[in-house]
Amino acid sequence: MKLQLALDLVDIAGAKAIVAEVAEFIDVVEIGTPVVINEGLHAVKAIKEAFPALTVLADLKIMDAGGYEVMKAVEAGAGIVTVLGVSDDSTIRGAVEEAKKTGAEILVDLINVKDLKARAAEVDALGVDYVCVHSGYDHQAEGKNSFEDLRAIKSVVTRAKTAIAGGIKLSTLPEVIAAKPDLVIVGGGITGEADAAAAAAEMKRLVSQA
Repeated sequence: MKLQLALDLVDIAGAKAIVAEVAEFIDVVEIGTPVVINEGLHAVKAIKEAFPALTVLADLKIMDAGGYEVMKAVEAGAGIVTVLGVSDDSTIRGAVEEAKKTGAEILVDLINVKDLKARAAEVDALGVDYVCVHSGYDHQAEGKNSFEDLRAIKSVVTRAKTAIAGGIKLSTLPEVIAAKPDLVIVGGGITGEADAAAAAAEMKRLVSQA
């Protein structure tokens, strides 16, 4: 089980500062969609150059032109790229094919997918590396979480690894770990803490014991 830090509301300088605090406790650093929109793929490149030992995930939430967009993200240093589960199968196939050329991985984000189990099984069969359940900011504001969704997809995903994102904090991490995802994605549960390094260290300890 790996721990991923999601960075959403920072610029490149802010991202570097946060990652410097917690790098020893995380496995993957995510350049979130808002950062990509504000800074471009330069943010991916900057973080990979500054922290070469970390895997960098580019949260592009690809919806079309899967192969091309994966290619550009990988050129910038991304080791994992996200594609939306609501996109067409051809888009996901294109992303997978491009990623395989370079050894990169594809994470399919099931945010806003209506039939989670059915779509999870479909994208699993397309050869993706991760299938992720995700409660977005708007979902979290309504009090939703993805713990039950994770259990649902784990019952049908047989090839890919599973991931969970959205509102995970130290207090809810044991419930997440109990559902046995391969990748736990945490944003504000680390960056929103007064001592980000301490929060990341404790989360890494718990994840590593699973």
